[in-house]
Amino acid sequence: MQLRITHYALRIKQLLSDKGVVLLLAFLVGLFASVAGWVLHLLIHEIQHLLRSGFRIESFNWLYLVLPVVGIWLTSLFVKYVVKDNISHGITRVLYAIASKQSRLKGHNTWSSVIASAITIGFGGSVGAEAPIVLTGSAIGSRLGQFFRMDNHTLMLLVGCGASAAIAGVFKAPIAGLVFTLEVLMVDLTMASLLPILVASVTATCFSYLFSGTDSLFSYEMESAWQLQRVPATVLLGVVCGLVSLYFMRVMTWCENGYARLARHRYVRLAIGGLVLSSLIFLFPSLYGEGYDSLSILINGKTEADWEQLLQQSPFAGHGDLLLLYVAFVLFTKVFATSATNGGGGCGGTFAPSLFIGGFTGFLFSRLWNQHQIGVNVAERNFTLLGMAGVMAGVMHAPLTGIFLIAELTGGYQLFLPLMIVSVCAYLTISVFEQHSIYAMRLAREGRLLTHHTDHSVLTLMSLDQIIDKEYTAVPRDMEMGQLVHVISRSHTIYVPVTDDAGALLGEIDITKLRHVLFRTELYHRFKVYQLMTPPPAVLSVGDPMEDVMAAFDRTSAIFLPVVDIDNHLVGYISRSRLFTTYRQMVADFSAE
Repeated sequence: MQLRITHYALRIKQLLSDKGVVLLLAFLVGLFASVAGWVLHLLIHEIQHLLRSGFRIESFNWLYLVLPVVGIWLTSLFVKYVVKDNISHGITRVLYAIASKQSRLKGHNTWSSVIASAITIGFGGSVGAEAPIVLTGSAIGSRLGQFFRMDNHTLMLLVGCGASAAIAGVFKAPIAGLVFTLEVLMVDLTMASLLPILVASVTATCFSYLFSGTDSLFSYEMESAWQLQRVPATVLLGVVCGLVSLYFMRVMTWCENGYARLARHRYVRLAIGGLVLSSLIFLFPSLYGEGYDSLSILINGKTEADWEQLLQQSPFAGHGDLLLLYVAFVLFTKVFATSATNGGGGCGGTFAPSLFIGGFTGFLFSRLWNQHQIGVNVAERNFTLLGMAGVMAGVMHAPLTGIFLIAELTGGYQLFLPLMIVSVCAYLTISVFEQHSIYAMRLAREGRLLTHHTDHSVLTLMSLDQIIDKEYTAVPRDMEMGQLVHVISRSHTIYVPVTDDAGALLGEIDITKLRHVLFRTELYHRFKVYQLMTPPPAVLSVGDPMEDVMAAFDRTSAIFLPVVDIDNHLVGYISRSRLFTTYRQMVADFSAE
């Protein structure tokens, strides 16, 4: 059966041009990504409906202390015994696959994140479904590309198509899906990549309309036209969103590092994460799940009674005078709930939490602005949307994604100018403190982040394994010169490494420096290797970034350099000519249309 399917795939490649195959695959990626997104949200809705259908709305519910813990526990069991692989940080894993694994994602990534995140979010995990869907869509693109035996450049494009289709399908926002791929995944926009990504985005959006109707995620009516007098408030909101983004990223990183230190103590981590999550959800039910219901209340509310719906099922119920205090608490505790969900063993992303925090930031800012009569009054519902765009732009370092996503998500194109102002101000503010997005900062620290700079991207995509020569003949330090000459006569390189009994590198014999004594037989028993060897110009380590490798060759002008492992054991040699030949070829492939 597998051979027959492979035969059909190769037959399709023969019948269609290369561009035709890519467009066909982009269409299939868009279709399958939209199906995955629809299935995920259907599962989340059904689980939440089943678990919460009997909840009282006038007061708190004790089950909020239990359900989130059960959810992350079930998710951790699913990941440990079924998936048997790490599926957290979905978008970061996509970036890692692009940068370090030639855009090859594992087969289980096409379904495992859907099930794991459905369990986590359905039971109340305070995370988003978008990052798991991005991982799923990207994995679908990667697996289809591998199945059709596409080259690495096309695989990267199909991964981008999958991510774009995931965002476009979930939010019914094709332009936002496109710019998300360009800004966050940093896939370069060329005429060859634009059309497939658009095909995937539009396909996913159309099928999402077919599956779930044409309604947007948030219904929105313009409260009042934006006026020029509101520029100061809009700019200040952008700065506040940038600072809130910084708070979100810094606290999230701190919490993740804390949970990571408990990696070997799974039940302790589950207990701490579950306790933090369930306690916060019990106090602030708005933190339950993705939180889009709470955002809808802020966006669609027109009276105090509407906004006070946020307090339902919480200890604050019936105390409308505490609304702002509740909103502030939810805003600043969301990051702890999100990190506790993932840290405790759940599966989800930070896409929805950034929208959630942004919406609460915009509402809180506008309410305080109006209450203190600072300048012209602002529309609180409008500023809720602007806050969503601002925090997303800051956390993801993606101002265009924030602008187009909110505009497409709500149909609020009349807010385009203030969306631009807030997103740009938030991005400029966060850029002062953090150079990379929340998804890219982990890879950037490891030197594995792909960027829009071709030279840097090519060096990131290269690896030592591609160019290292592991065929060498080493000699011991006590070998006589006569025996060394016999080794040199059989060597195919101008160097002979010197190692100890354990294989650790001690030095090397440079043949070009021994020409004046190689044929003097009277010296064969007088000198030994340790008297003739010299230290290498530089020593490379297995984990060195390619930028450091390039710099070492430029600094030393060496023809060959040794590579050692963490214990200084010799692994092989890198040739300068092979390094630069591979680099030039990859630049040509990477830049090809």
